[in-house]
Amino acid sequence: MKDTPVNDVMTTPVRTVTGETTIAVAARALTEQGIGSLIVGEERIEGIVTETDIVGSVAEGLDPTETAVAELMSDPVVTIRPTDSVGDAGERMGQNTVKKLPVTEDGEPVGIVTTTDLAHFLPQQRVGMSVQPEPDVDKGEYE
Repeated sequence: MKDTPVNDVMTTPVRTVTGETTIAVAARALTEQGIGSLIVGEERIEGIVTETDIVGSVAEGLDPTETAVAELMSDPVVTIRPTDSVGDAGERMGQNTVKKLPVTEDGEPVGIVTTTDLAHFLPQQRVGMSVQPEPDVDKGEYE
């Protein structure tokens, strides 16, 4: 299972914006498309902007209608190839403390793989939920 290629679990197409895109436009794209990140750069990856980056920019008081995503994007971006394994993707995420890996082919973004994608792919790694609470849990005791 860990040898499965990333292209079997990645999300496509990858959503991209230019560095000049405003925070407001990026936030709208994330919301409308139900995704958590956008790749900055359309032919070559310049950076990545996430929901967390956008929330942080609002907390800092940046004007979302005037501020470009290039001002808050993360760069350089850690990437992976579509033929690399899911295991390699998980290791790369862990080593670089990232939750999203753009998938590139010849330097161009072709998809994205996230920690959520890996969690759905590796069901044996998920924590199972109890059908009913343990007897003492309803009293707020968790020992």
